[in-house]
Amino acid sequence: MKYGSLIPLRKIDVLRHLKGKFYTGLSDRKNTVLSEVTRYRAAILQKPVPSFQVVYKKHTLTLDDLLTLADQNWLNDQVKLLNLRILNCYKLMMLMTKGYDGVKRWTKQVDLFSKSLLLVPIHLEVHWCLVTADIVQKKICLYDSQGNGLQKVGRNILKYLMTEAKEKKQTAFESGWTVKVPQQTNENDCGVFVLEYSRCLALTRPLHFSQKDIPKIRKRIYKELCDCKLHEQD
Repeated sequence: MKYGSLIPLRKIDVLRHLKGKFYTGLSDRKNTVLSEVTRYRAAILQKPVPSFQVVYKKHTLTLDDLLTLADQNWLNDQVKLLNLRILNCYKLMMLMTKGYDGVKRWTKQVDLFSKSLLLVPIHLEVHWCLVTADIVQKKICLYDSQGNGLQKVGRNILKYLMTEAKEKKQTAFESGWTVKVPQQTNENDCGVFVLEYSRCLALTRPLHFSQKDIPKIRKRIYKELCDCKLHEQD
């Protein structure tokens, strides 16, 4: 009822919930319970519950959206967008082909340089990565779980910010920027990596996670989307 499925729950979560409901341990029926959990997970992946939805501000997630967090599925755009909104960060979707004149209206009512950190998710056909702009330190960093070269992307965003600074008469931000590319290595789960990069950076936490943590991170993101708030990491 809370999450639309058992996908985001660990086995211990289910056992703890049932123990609280029945006021007794389930040691004698543990294997039966866990086999039912496995069976239900498989069934819900094949035929999602159509009525389950998560609504946050103007965004709606269906169970089909949330199920992209299961296993090693690619995350869809709705999941990535809403997760970034819950982070409460100012997100700028950079349309590289339009240039500054094509996108300058986006910040007509926003002062980018009053922000401390900009998170810019980048979609490269079948791959997602993240570019951040640290406004205070005037530093642009590129985060790519596959380690691809993104210098061109960084240069385009740098050019955009410097042009924006000139347009808004923010002379302190017209120069002095640096571009850095921390190396990450992973062949899967790029969407999950982008969301976790964004979370750590927005909360000023170190990037202490790797491929082995991704299954646990997927479950946590699922819960956070349903609860519309961030959870403490396990």
